[in-house]
Amino acid sequence: QERLLESGGGSVQAGGSLRLSCAASGNTRIECMGWFRQAPGKERDGVAGISTYTGSTVYDESVNGRFKITHDSAKNTLYLQLDSLQPEDSAMYYCAARKAACGSLIARVFDYWGQGTQVTVSS
Repeated sequence: QERLLESGGGSVQAGGSLRLSCAASGNTRIECMGWFRQAPGKERDGVAGISTYTGSTVYDESVNGRFKITHDSAKNTLYLQLDSLQPEDSAMYYCAARKAACGSLIARVFDYWGQGTQVTVSS
């Protein structure tokens, strides 16, 4: 098992920025990490993913270049830089990890999940 703990969420105005962090603990081999988000009444959707091996990234089309996912192997920490935030970005953001290589950003294939950190963007 792998423990994931998100932080960095908060309330910002439209156009603002946040940097989310996900501290991972445990010695489980993790090849893929990602961020998902879920707004009230909606499905949990993939935002971004990264290979911890190669650094290759994938983003959901809704991001439109505004977010950047990174992973610090030395700190065993995943990050998501959120820029140009819009009200539609408001959601609970979850960190996730997968033992297998990254594929599509589908929540059901990820093995481990954090508790989430709330992002609220006001217009």
